[in-house]
Amino acid sequence: MYNPQLDTFIKVAEAGSFNKAAEQLFISPPAVIKQINLLEAALDIRLFTRTHRGLRMTKAGASLYEDSKFIVAYCKDSIIRAKSADEDIQEVIRVGTSPMTPGQFVVDLQPKLRPLLPDMKFQFVPFENKPDTAKHILSHFGSGIDVVAGVFDEAFLKTCKCSGLALSDEPIRCAVSVYHKLAKKDSLTIEDLYGEDLMIIRRNWNSGVDRMRDDIETNQPLIHITDFDFYDLDIFNQCENSNKLLMCIDYWASVHPLLKVLPVEWDHTMTFGLLHSPKPSPTVKKFLKAVRKCVKN
Repeated sequence: MYNPQLDTFIKVAEAGSFNKAAEQLFISPPAVIKQINLLEAALDIRLFTRTHRGLRMTKAGASLYEDSKFIVAYCKDSIIRAKSADEDIQEVIRVGTSPMTPGQFVVDLQPKLRPLLPDMKFQFVPFENKPDTAKHILSHFGSGIDVVAGVFDEAFLKTCKCSGLALSDEPIRCAVSVYHKLAKKDSLTIEDLYGEDLMIIRRNWNSGVDRMRDDIETNQPLIHITDFDFYDLDIFNQCENSNKLLMCIDYWASVHPLLKVLPVEWDHTMTFGLLHSPKPSPTVKKFLKAVRKCVKN
């Protein structure tokens, strides 16, 4: 299995110091330093630069940090799969979850899925929603994660080398801080957005979003568009802290407790569904077929 020193490395990388990592791991700082030194020696790479101001990850360390979380999660999941196989549990669906890829969708379907899949088990596998991690997961379905719920279009599927089961066209909403003046409303008109800064993800991320952007740029010049590159928790924090509006869907309503997701009087939507491997296993095929039937009913 994976080198357990990776767990220590991840803690140090996230804590930013040996002392803080030691507190979280309930071991001494010298023990943490020893493990990092051994890991660096084993890998023959330098993971941290030690300065009088503290620790700074090297480029090699930053690269390993992103991969380590996936490696650790995958290995732990491998053990679960092995135990499941030993217990003759043959059908297991591993659902990847992050703030922007909610596992709740699968949970909500359980009352309908259970009669169709009485013997199928579900495991929810959390992952950090960062560009490199997300791209790796989407292009390696079946290696730790089988399906992820999210938004997509054909260009997205091609870029990420995965397939998608389209289940609904989700209305594009606006998220606003609960302290924003618009938070008092239950829905927004186009005029409510005049003079506001609306955060919209970069062009070519999603065709539905691009159509909305074109409509705003052509017909609503009083709405100020602010671009961003990737959906993660930082973007939701930025929305709340800056008092800007953020394009959103209902499935992301619980990402930030201080944001309110409001419907807007427009017809813009994004396709929502389950992302999966282009060549799903028989178990995943069976699951997708049952989900399709549940949603149609």
